[in-house]
This record gives sequence, C-alpha cells and structure tokens, in this order.
Amino acid sequence: MISDSDQVMEEMQASIIEDARKTYSEQVIQRWINPRQMGEIRDPQAYGQGVGPCGDTLKIFLKMEGDRIIDARFLTSGCMTTIAAGCMACELAIGKTCKEAFAIGQELILEKLGGLPNESEHCALLAVNTLRAALSDYMDKKDQPRKTLSEKK
Repeated sequence: MISDSDQVMEEMQASIIEDARKTYSEQVIQRWINPRQMGEIRDPQAYGQGVGPCGDTLKIFLKMEGDRIIDARFLTSGCMTTIAAGCMACELAIGKTCKEAFAIGQELILEKLGGLPNESEHCALLAVNTLRAALSDYMDKKDQPRKTLSEKK
C-alpha cells in the first residue's frame, strides 16, 4: 500500500516528465531519467573535466584497452540536458579509438539526442570538450602528441 505522500510524489514526477516531453525528445528524457553511463570508473586510464557557460560541471572517465575506449562514464552537477549530453558523449565514445572519439562533435551529439533547445545546445559542446579533455589526458599519459587525435584520415 502506498502512502499519500508517495502518491503525491509519483504524481509530481509524472507531471514533471510530461512537461519535459513538450520540450525535449524521448532520447533526452530517457538519458535524464536513466543515465546508463553515469558514474565513476575506478582507476580510469583517462579523465577530463569541464565547466559550461552556465556553471554546470562535467567529468568524464575512460577505461582503455590499447587505443580503444572500452568504457566511458560521467558525473555532473548539471541540469537534465547536461546529463543527457554527457551520457550521449560516453555512449558514442565506447568502442571507438581515441582518434575516432576525438571526431565526435557537438552536432553529432545534438543529432543523436534529437536536438536541444537553443539555450541548451551549449551542454552538447560541454560534453564534447570534456570528452576531448579526457582523450588529451590519455594521450599525455602515453606521451603522444595531441595533434595525432585531430589529424584527418
């Protein structure tokens, strides 16, 4: 049996999600409600941190096998769009080489999220910049020049 306060909380949550669906895609909503890549990796091979123009912070942790990303996780103090963008950046990076992951850009994250309102697009850029900071950290640890990440094939 659920209490009156539990019922009120469930109704409020349902109302908040329904309001969010008026503005955000289902991809954003799902990554906000259930951010599969959220969390910290113990002893990551790479780590990046960024701060967006709105003050949101994002941290990305990478687990590598050779030059391939086998796991990517994030933590944020940010809003739902930062959560969704961080989650998407990690999802897109898993399975890619450093060079392939470095090519992930703001437009790809926005596309895969089904778009964001103009005032929230900076969250996708924050995710990209933080992912690239983690990749640069990895390359620095391997003592390889960063320019190899951004060279064209």
